[in-house]
Amino acid sequence: MKKLILTITTVALFLFTANSHAQKKDVVDIAASSESFSTLVTAVKAAGLVDALKADGPYTVFAPTNDAFAKIDANTLGELLKPENKSKLTSILTYHVIKGKLTAKDVVAALKKGKGKVTLTTLGGSKITVIQNDKGIWLKDANGNYSQISKTDVMGTNGVIHVIDSVVMP
Repeated sequence: MKKLILTITTVALFLFTANSHAQKKDVVDIAASSESFSTLVTAVKAAGLVDALKADGPYTVFAPTNDAFAKIDANTLGELLKPENKSKLTSILTYHVIKGKLTAKDVVAALKKGKGKVTLTTLGGSKITVIQNDKGIWLKDANGNYSQISKTDVMGTNGVIHVIDSVVMP
């Protein structure tokens, strides 16, 4: 019995410590700490957005994974990362960021109020639509393309990250 109590206490302490440590990271640090977002972090650095996204915020970041970036033609992605295309890359990346902290609960409440649809203004000033259907919650970009939100509420000190499965375009 003592072993069981010790094991439970150790696991609880570990989870509490791990959770407390995660809370001390901003949205950039969280992305940088995950191999799944290495392409996103490379793009954020190339666009010169690190300092802006480390600011107080709060921000809601719809973060595409490496697999999401892999859906973009490799030559196109390579071109976007070049210094001469910094403004276009910045426009794409800021299309994935909303000013303010929108948790999954907030998004669901807005979708309920909007009867399954809500339009948000991105950090770049463009509009993006959030849609709910029987298969989940999706972002619909300005070109009519969809990206599914696959994980929600990765909390940082200056906002929240929701993981998406495709890069959305302004």
